[in-house]
Amino acid sequence: MTEHIQYSAEKDALILLDQRYLPNREDWFECKTTDDICFALVVMVVRGAPAIGVTAAYGCYLAGREVQGMDGDWKANLEKKLDQIHDARPTAVNLRWAVREMRRIWKEAGDVSLEELLSIWLERAKVIHVDDIKMCEMIGKFGGELMDDGDTIMTHCNAGALATAGYGTALGVVRGAIDQGKKVSVIANETRPFLQGARLTAYELHKDGIPVKVACDNACALLMKRGLVDKVVVGADRITANGDAVNKIGTFGVAVLAERFGIPFYVAAPQYTIDIETPTGDDVPIEDRDPKEVTHIGDHRIPPEGVEVYNLAFDPTPNELIAGIITEKGVLYPPYTESIKKLFEEE
Repeated sequence: MTEHIQYSAEKDALILLDQRYLPNREDWFECKTTDDICFALVVMVVRGAPAIGVTAAYGCYLAGREVQGMDGDWKANLEKKLDQIHDARPTAVNLRWAVREMRRIWKEAGDVSLEELLSIWLERAKVIHVDDIKMCEMIGKFGGELMDDGDTIMTHCNAGALATAGYGTALGVVRGAIDQGKKVSVIANETRPFLQGARLTAYELHKDGIPVKVACDNACALLMKRGLVDKVVVGADRITANGDAVNKIGTFGVAVLAERFGIPFYVAAPQYTIDIETPTGDDVPIEDRDPKEVTHIGDHRIPPEGVEVYNLAFDPTPNELIAGIITEKGVLYPPYTESIKKLFEEE
């Protein structure tokens, strides 16, 4: 599954499968402007850290296209557009990585025209797009080796093809195990309030013929106690320098339960999801989203009017609960401060 993020040269636009409406219908969202990109990121037309990074890379190119039609200093106008993309969502480090990468390329290119810069940027965005799929395939290879034939793998949120350019991180591990000839199945936690597990993980696994069952988030303890879970594999929106992993809200609780029942808990993410500039998970800004995602199902309100809610989108899982961090370069093991430092020194 790689068709959900497409650059159309004919339309000079980024075409995204609108994940708000899956699995009931497959609509497409067309991005031609910076506002389009930021809207797609904020309302989660596209979501998942690697997919956000790929989208942001194309977004920088589209921002440049937009600046072509503006009055004034194109460089100053473009910087403002890049800031807008950079700040669209606070938690996923891949978004900032993509914008910084485009700025780095701009700086290295020197005194080029806007037209020349756009050509360079578009090619770089395409490389980032293709490379993300390759990285996920390598994550799948290394992670698949950690899975045993017959395993039932629990995952939280959607860290599959839809959350990346294709193949997936956590679900890449599932696909990697299957590619290695192992029979595995998945328990997809529903992942309230946006239901990424029930809607998206179940959608793509079912579409690919991979056995999957959806479970209520609050069923994790009972399922683990009954021996129905062999491994837990999740993705991450940011991994800090000490190995803490920031992922969809509820991941921390799943990790605590996995430790209680002696179940290995793995995090799967590309190296560029590791933020060595941020010391711990407690230092990561946690997105507080629209309360309506919690208070409403469709147009129907559940809590009484006037009742406030929490809608924190992510939580940090402490490194001591993580059995291994699966990257495209291999599996990192504790102590993570040392293994992460070594990974970047080798890079």
